[in-house]
Amino acid sequence: MSVESIEPGRPVVLRGGTVLPMTPDRQVLLDADVLVVGDRIAAVGPRLEVPEGTVEIDASGGIVMPGMVDTHRHMWQTAMRGYGADWTLTQYFVWYYLEHGKAFRPEDVAAGNLLSAIEAIDAGVTTSVDWSHGLQTTDHADAAADALESVPGRFVLAYGNIQQGPWEWSTTPEFRDFVDRRMNKSDMLGFQMAFDIPGDPAFPEKAAFEVARDLGVTVTTHAGVWGATNDDGIRLMYENGFMTPGTVYVHAATLSEDSYQRIAATGGSVSMATESEQSCGQGYPPSWVLRKHKIPVSLSMDTSVWWSGDLFSAMRSTLGADRSREHLEAHNIGETVTHHHLRADQVVEWATRGGAAALGMESLIGSLEVGKKADVVLLKNDRSPVMFPILNPYGHVAFQAQRADVHTVIVDGRVVKRDGQLVDVDLAAVRRTLDATVEHLRSALGPEAWQAGMFPDTPTSEEIRNPYQYTDFGKSDEGVTLPSQRAETAGQSQEATSTP
Repeated sequence: MSVESIEPGRPVVLRGGTVLPMTPDRQVLLDADVLVVGDRIAAVGPRLEVPEGTVEIDASGGIVMPGMVDTHRHMWQTAMRGYGADWTLTQYFVWYYLEHGKAFRPEDVAAGNLLSAIEAIDAGVTTSVDWSHGLQTTDHADAAADALESVPGRFVLAYGNIQQGPWEWSTTPEFRDFVDRRMNKSDMLGFQMAFDIPGDPAFPEKAAFEVARDLGVTVTTHAGVWGATNDDGIRLMYENGFMTPGTVYVHAATLSEDSYQRIAATGGSVSMATESEQSCGQGYPPSWVLRKHKIPVSLSMDTSVWWSGDLFSAMRSTLGADRSREHLEAHNIGETVTHHHLRADQVVEWATRGGAAALGMESLIGSLEVGKKADVVLLKNDRSPVMFPILNPYGHVAFQAQRADVHTVIVDGRVVKRDGQLVDVDLAAVRRTLDATVEHLRSALGPEAWQAGMFPDTPTSEEIRNPYQYTDFGKSDEGVTLPSQRAETAGQSQEATSTP
């Protein structure tokens, strides 16, 4: 079910909310309004005068903030939501790279993109980077772009193909034709090139970097991923002059001090996907080291094959991982952390303005300032006991709010979600599209392979023998006396010494 749209061009004002403009001074505006006229923010402040015919949305009791920005999401995989919940990164690589990723048709890529794009705006993520490394052909690429353009969100298509080396697909006339036909036409659909640098001394990726330089587009790359990409890739990029401002290093979790310094010195940024890094094994989420090097950070969700598609999860998991490491390191040397370094307002910034800056879009989006594009989110839920009281609004966004609290979403001045419901979205039709893709993938694999992929084997776990348990566990082991045995022995001993 969805609600009806507001007439195009009609001004909209969000009235009386707690406004987080996300400007560098980290302001909090109480009982303030945000006025949208056309595709721009026209005014921010208390009790604004508005044009006649303006639609008024009651934001009292809620938080108004910029739309969130996800800088790395494999949207094409969303048709397999939750399938790989128990995967390691190795199992993910085997499934998509070596075995079954080739089974995705153009329409399957489109189905995943469609669902992911709708899921994003529903969660207040108004800009998403589609790290689209399933584009085996330009037919797949056209399908991916078509799906993104069918949804009223802001997207960046990061073009990649895991079935070929980037020096192969990026140098074909078909790729150049796709870029000429589809890209650089609108700020609603941006473009990046997406590929990794494993560290081959021959540096074959140089050809792809030269294509990116020729096209004037940035590169996004999985860097510092345990067992896959390492310092050699960073060094090769640096020595060949391809570490440039605008380059986005995804994960960057297992790099050396020297590599972090190279990223900092050349103006790159890191996209942290904390839930992924924690679960898959790319390395410990690196916010703690990125802070020390003053490397700009943005947040991302990676893939719905494992996790949700909302940045609330990213914010709270990032705070948790950073603080966990801080406490653990202090405890290891017998000290106690009394003040946290990473704060709630910082991760909210990473989820908004940080993402915009990483994409070179900070002049357009990422904060609520007059003249910027109107990508605005209202968090409000009068049916939820979690949405009051709002005392620390940054902490509320990072730790308390969730997808169900996204009341209103505006993208490019257009209301795409209102009163907690998507506008003009036929979810039943989307479900039918996804059902067809799932059925195709299940049939292509066969029922046994499909089930085996979803439920990988569990490794044998080691049990620690506990001599204090009142059970028979370990009673046959030499040198181990159970508490029950000790009690029995003590009783016998007492009987032996209690003779008349």
